[in-house]
Amino acid sequence: MQVVVGAGAVGSVVARLLLARGEQVRVITRSGSGPDGAERIAADAKNGLTDYVAGATAIYSCAGPAYYKWAAEWPRLGAALLAAAEASGAVLVSTGNLYGYGAVDGPMTEDLPLLPNTVKGQVRAKVWAAALAAHQAGRIRTAEVRGSDYLGAGAVSPFSVTVLPKVIAGKRGMMPGDLDAPHSWTYAGDVARLLIAVADDESAWGRAWHVPTPEPLSVRQLATRAAELAGAPPAKVASMPTLVLRLAGLVDPSAREMVEMLYQWQRPFVVDSTAATVAFGIKATPAADALREMIGKGRNEL
Repeated sequence: MQVVVGAGAVGSVVARLLLARGEQVRVITRSGSGPDGAERIAADAKNGLTDYVAGATAIYSCAGPAYYKWAAEWPRLGAALLAAAEASGAVLVSTGNLYGYGAVDGPMTEDLPLLPNTVKGQVRAKVWAAALAAHQAGRIRTAEVRGSDYLGAGAVSPFSVTVLPKVIAGKRGMMPGDLDAPHSWTYAGDVARLLIAVADDESAWGRAWHVPTPEPLSVRQLATRAAELAGAPPAKVASMPTLVLRLAGLVDPSAREMVEMLYQWQRPFVVDSTAATVAFGIKATPAADALREMIGKGRNEL
């Protein structure tokens, strides 16, 4: 049995890919949602998972607390996942991100030290450090898969929230930061594919892997391509003043949490995914294909 914790943009794809190859799949979410064909369990993962993982061969961590609850809830969720992996003997493969590296010069590779410069980066780095220490002590088996900002159906990022819907509608989108800085965008489906590949390969455990990700595109380039694919007027984007974001944060907790992450949008933010591409032969999905998926989903929801 394979256990998938979370059924968002990544977890739902993981579950569907596993079902397609004939696996028995159990999906755990707070709401009890998940793809057809999976056993669906309604439970809050941070309150404990050991009752749901007996007999599992792999646990895929694809969930997370609300953005503004990371500092309070990620340690509990991380501890619950470790306990589940230890109790079941299943390999724990977690969906991570690039926050732990902090602000760096040049492309990010897996051998960079974790030197987070934000609260959220510190939280994620500590969760991974605890998992890796448990792996090295022989208590569990684990690995982490890290991607940049997501594209694809169901993906949530500043671009998907504040730019893409406006561009498709022929209106002006806004985002904070340098709209022309190179930025890496990872397709959520490629995250799912790498999670499964890593879980299947014992030699891949005990380390982090970067999801195969195409060449970086600036926010302006991505918006321009999205408008072309949607048949919309030429994209109009503007840089949101930091003050506007701070003011929005007075009433919107998610906007408030974005302030400390502005460094990712004010300078080049580029991931090097060579290692995973070579090791697993997974080719990054082009950004255009991911955008088509997002545009189609958005229109279907209108």
